Amino acid sequence: MMLSRVLARLDVGLDHSIERLFELLKYKSVSTDPEFRENCRETADWLVKDLKTIGFDASRRDTIGHPVVIAHHDGPNADALHVLFYGHYDVQPVDPLALWEDDPFNPKIKERNGHKVISARGASDDKGQMMTFIEAVRAYKQETGQLPVRVTILLEGEEESGSSSLYSLFEMYGNELKADYALVCDTSMWHRDTPSISVSLRGLLGEEVIINAANRDLHSGYYGGAAANPIHILARILADLHDQNGRVTILGFYEGVEEIPEQILTAWKALNLEARQFLKPIGLSLLAGEKGRDLFELVWTRPTAEVNGISGGYEGDGFKTVIAAKASAKVSFRLVHKQNPLKIRKAFRTFVRSRIPADCTVEFLDHGASPAIQLSFDSPLITCAKTALSEEWPNPAVLVAMGGSIPVVSKFRSLLGMECLLVGFALDDDCIHSPNEKYDVNSFHKGQRSWARILAALST
Repeated sequence: MMLSRVLARLDVGLDHSIERLFELLKYKSVSTDPEFRENCRETADWLVKDLKTIGFDASRRDTIGHPVVIAHHDGPNADALHVLFYGHYDVQPVDPLALWEDDPFNPKIKERNGHKVISARGASDDKGQMMTFIEAVRAYKQETGQLPVRVTILLEGEEESGSSSLYSLFEMYGNELKADYALVCDTSMWHRDTPSISVSLRGLLGEEVIINAANRDLHSGYYGGAAANPIHILARILADLHDQNGRVTILGFYEGVEEIPEQILTAWKALNLEARQFLKPIGLSLLAGEKGRDLFELVWTRPTAEVNGISGGYEGDGFKTVIAAKASAKVSFRLVHKQNPLKIRKAFRTFVRSRIPADCTVEFLDHGASPAIQLSFDSPLITCAKTALSEEWPNPAVLVAMGGSIPVVSKFRSLLGMECLLVGFALDDDCIHSPNEKYDVNSFHKGQRSWARILAALST
């Protein structure tokens, strides 16, 4: 009876919840750009104020980077189950701005492919997802005067920039954050009518390589053919990262990589997603990567090395005949199973250094490192959530893996010893990290209802 009242409250309050989300989406909380540092602080303050209206003991906690928001609310009694909900309020940069249909920080309700969507940077990743949980607990409080479980909320401000403050965060607030379970809403659905629970996450290692050659940019006619060209050196190094079969060539890279059990692969193949179907929306049709691997292995369970950006020489309009003094590249590695990010960082740097001419130098910048996460397919927590989600959506929930990374999840497990539940309501076409990001109104609404159901199920 209590749950039905809460669900009804969420239905009638949808318009107001969208208005609150719009307020949040207007904040330019881009964590990677120092220009928006104050915007991140203002976003955290808005969240603190909003959580206090629900009855949370909420505060902004400053870190060496952007602040976090930590909030606590009692359950029905002192022995009630305690959950920690995690989300992040920071967003990706909006570049290239010219490709946006509208101002990315002026949210709008639009229609895409016959569905109402919320269009704005952060609508899906992760402000909209984050607010599905907050709206669920708000409805519980409004309708019943209490929450069904004890709730701690942790909202991070650096997820999109490598979570560089995570270690200091857990050193400062670890005991305060420890709960029975951690709930994470930064994942996606299988498709718009089928919810999913993620049981694994790939780890992430970020590296920036800067190769220095001459002490200044050179005239390519006068010095060409005689002086080292750092762009050539860098291009050869990046090309050497993979062999002709798509395997990464760094020494020891595959140490700790395990094969997925055949029964799990068989279950995933039954989801009937073909490579051509997966690639068609992005204008491609052929699988790249390791030869001999199917789609689910390539995007969920195999490690990767990807070049994310290259810079060097003259990049303006027109033409300038120079040999650049330096060139740089940003490289990310998605890791699986028991791969050690720090060992791979060391091996990658050795790989690069061995290819640098004696009269040139190389520098490295660290852009974060986190290991992969593998959860139990049959834990009571996942079973409970799967039942609750299946009661809300047209199709039963499915268990999937994730190709992406959420660094904080590994910290929840390794430092706080908490089992994690990874449930999200994003869709593959939400354009996260890209222009024209959106979040379906249906995802936002039924996401709220889903969290209400999960909380009710956990309380029994």
